[in-house]
Amino acid sequence: MSTEIKDLSKFRNIGIIAHIDAGKTTTTEAILYRTGLKHKIDLVKGDTGGAETDWMEQEKERGITITSAAVTATWKGCKINIIDTPGHIDFTAEVERSLRVLDGAVVVFDGKMGVEAQSETVWRQATKYGIPRLCFVNKINQTGGDFYKSLESIHKRLSKNAVAIHLPIGFEKDICGVVDLVDMKAYTYKDYTDHELTVGEIPEDMLEKAKNARAVLVEEAVSADEELMNKYFEQGEEAITTDELKSALRRRILDGDFFLVTGGDGRGVIVEKVLDLVADYLPSPLDRDQGQTVGTNPKSGDEEIRKASDSEPLCALAFKIATDPFVGKLIFIRVYSGVLKSGETILNATTGNKERVGRIVRMFADKREEIDHIAAGDIAAVVGLKDCTTGTTICDPAHPIHLESIEFPEPPVSIAVEPKTKSDQEKMALGLSKMAEEDPTFRVHTDEETGQTIISGMGELHLEIIIDRLHREHNVEASTGAPQVAYRETIRGTAEAQGKYVKQTGGRGQYGDVWVKFEPNEAGKGFEFIDQIKGGVVPQEFRKPVQQGIVETLNGGVIAGYPVVDIKATLYDGSYHDVDSSELAFHMAGALATREGVKKANPVLLEPVMKLEITTPEEFMGDVIGDINSRRGRIDSMEDMTGGAKLIKAFCPLGNLFGYTSDLRSMSQGRAASSMELFAYEEVPPNVAQEIIDARNK
Repeated sequence: MSTEIKDLSKFRNIGIIAHIDAGKTTTTEAILYRTGLKHKIDLVKGDTGGAETDWMEQEKERGITITSAAVTATWKGCKINIIDTPGHIDFTAEVERSLRVLDGAVVVFDGKMGVEAQSETVWRQATKYGIPRLCFVNKINQTGGDFYKSLESIHKRLSKNAVAIHLPIGFEKDICGVVDLVDMKAYTYKDYTDHELTVGEIPEDMLEKAKNARAVLVEEAVSADEELMNKYFEQGEEAITTDELKSALRRRILDGDFFLVTGGDGRGVIVEKVLDLVADYLPSPLDRDQGQTVGTNPKSGDEEIRKASDSEPLCALAFKIATDPFVGKLIFIRVYSGVLKSGETILNATTGNKERVGRIVRMFADKREEIDHIAAGDIAAVVGLKDCTTGTTICDPAHPIHLESIEFPEPPVSIAVEPKTKSDQEKMALGLSKMAEEDPTFRVHTDEETGQTIISGMGELHLEIIIDRLHREHNVEASTGAPQVAYRETIRGTAEAQGKYVKQTGGRGQYGDVWVKFEPNEAGKGFEFIDQIKGGVVPQEFRKPVQQGIVETLNGGVIAGYPVVDIKATLYDGSYHDVDSSELAFHMAGALATREGVKKANPVLLEPVMKLEITTPEEFMGDVIGDINSRRGRIDSMEDMTGGAKLIKAFCPLGNLFGYTSDLRSMSQGRAASSMELFAYEEVPPNVAQEIIDARNK
């Protein structure tokens, strides 16, 4: 498994990202086989269920990727760390945290479907982190597979700057290789399982098409280099050498807004051409941000810069936590600078605590190989760090640095869960806390009113997997309640309120008095506290407790017990008593002002609205649209897709979508499919809001 490549320019840290069922894991399997890490390709679905990176029992059974898996391969002198990520929207956090530490990505598309809903989501995530990408159109060998229509859908829905570097030879089941537009050679195979590609001349019937496509590729490439562009205009396309063309294409890809497109059968020998593209065009750690990582000094707040070099002080980011049954807590680390050695003491810049590194392991999906260090630019896992969570910065204690962490969306779906036997209570709590530590989009809390354990996640499948893991990994049988929606509260108006807490007892009393103004904040800005006290009418030491009292009350809700969001609270007046005033009294005063002020500021209920994409045969379109309307949904657009299918884009409240997947299957004879993701929180209509408030108050 190990590899001794030390030249950083030969490192490639890449992710395989896509919509569910596009063939990411199968493509990864083929890569492992072609790079000599596996002696056969296992199927993702079917009898074997042995895909290396789908190692969880739930992944084998369902044929989907749930957790991102890391593997390391070598190809043409390059060391390639590959992370195979999930495609289902419920596990999008796995994609998010992987992209945060990767340098490049291969985006896989289903050649029968083109760009799908989650294709757009992972594309946006990659754009957010400025990740250079290659596009691989998979399954074009299957009935309905079409490289050119898929390329057209990439232009239409993702980017006009996607250009073919290979053209497929053949159509559907007759696909037998590609024309490489850089060296203008044909790379063919008799069967996708062939050991190697045969290099030959371009088929006569493709020559004109290949020349036209190459002209487009060359024109795009030279636009990155003024000297090369002049040469192209003065001497023509023939004057551009292969090395000059590859170098210009690489520069364009590294800019992050230009994408090369290839296609083929992701199971087979053609992935060698994908590996060639990864080695030739995707960035090394030295190419991203000029080989520098920027953070802040946790003590002074000054900007700190680390270069991608072993000689620099240690700087690394923990991007994933996993629990291994044999070694315990595994922390997946990307080292940006310096060397992390087993046995040394490091600083957790997020908590400020020092910890000792235990073992370091190179991961191969769920298998491990012990190593003694991780060098700059590399990815591996550490055993023995107790304080680490997703997004923690690890650094040299003598040279502290704090890197930007990773943000995750709030989970919109909740269910109540309880063990079937009293003896399982402690095991359930331990199991849930371990899974919450691993997954930043999974939350656990106890409802103070009912005493129930509430778990929250990104969707029904997410929570279903959690319950299944609770049973398999922690041996806990659990009962679940009906799914609940994570509603929010906010205000639409402005109000001022006094909070006065006066309590006289036999001894020293309690006195706290504040005036607070409440007004709406921008959507998504959350809570903002503004201190406008002048003249010391509320002493400095009591203002923090006021803020804490406001925050606690907002978190507990005012009209229906749901957290209040996007609100500004301005503390502008008050009074205190020399003897009786205390932090507790002002904490209570802040809480009282909040309860009264929010009620006076036109409070409203917000609900999560999902962006819904449905692919359906045309004959079921009327039923699908009628059903969405009955769920308080609104149709956004309708588009034609390949194979006569229709794509319906809609927005619908999450509370009306529980069980939607099975309902959609029923109304379409199992032929329609859907995906959804959180779009925004929107105001609930008054009549529906009243029903929710009444049900909550009961």
